[in-house]
Amino acid sequence: MTDLLETSIPSLKGAAAILFDLDGVLTPTATVHERAWQELFESYLSSHPGVAGYRESDYFDHIDGKPRFDGVRDFLASRGIVLDEGPLDDDPANVTVQGLGNRKNRIFNDIVSAGVEPFEGSVRFLEAALDRGLKVAVVSSSRNAPAVLKAAGLSGHFPVVVDGVVAAAEGLPGKPSPATYDYAAHLLGLPTEECIVVEDAVSGVQAGSAGQFHSVIGVDRGAGRQTLLDAGATVVVEDLKELL
Repeated sequence: MTDLLETSIPSLKGAAAILFDLDGVLTPTATVHERAWQELFESYLSSHPGVAGYRESDYFDHIDGKPRFDGVRDFLASRGIVLDEGPLDDDPANVTVQGLGNRKNRIFNDIVSAGVEPFEGSVRFLEAALDRGLKVAVVSSSRNAPAVLKAAGLSGHFPVVVDGVVAAAEGLPGKPSPATYDYAAHLLGLPTEECIVVEDAVSGVQAGSAGQFHSVIGVDRGAGRQTLLDAGATVVVEDLKELL
């Protein structure tokens, strides 16, 4: 590894940790989430003939990187639809915010049950960071992060995982708030200024930019290079292997 990111961002001096988003950064599960959301809302909107159907752009415009139930609310709001919240453990068959969110989660888990292959370039980058002695953590809006990490064979690399379950338990707002990244730095015992954020979602890049972090690496998996730069990324790559 060239002196990690020295040629890509102003300086690595002072960095002691890398905080990785999961879906779309370490694993290709962002596409699985996208498929699950599409299946959910195409089915839901099929009973609303007067409402605009689900479009590919809806994922990036209203859902990507957000906690699951925020994604439900924001997508429905884009169609002028307001639903009852329902209880957190609402039946996936129920037409409530929580019910639809839980239905999406069931669809997602059905898809990933066959296994997850992490991005090869991301694994190489992760291993190089660990070889340098940098601490690492995963910060994900998903409530499925531990299961995805296990399916991808990456669990052993991350002593700290801040996911949707942790965020809810600690009362942390989701991305684009920097709160979950702040909390991961706290669990690592480091000031945020010593932590690099790696994100592929606009809301995640905005979270890193809003906090007092060392820098923010944007990984363009479809959001668009300029979009991520505009959101606050220090540098944008298509694959983390470009930084090796």
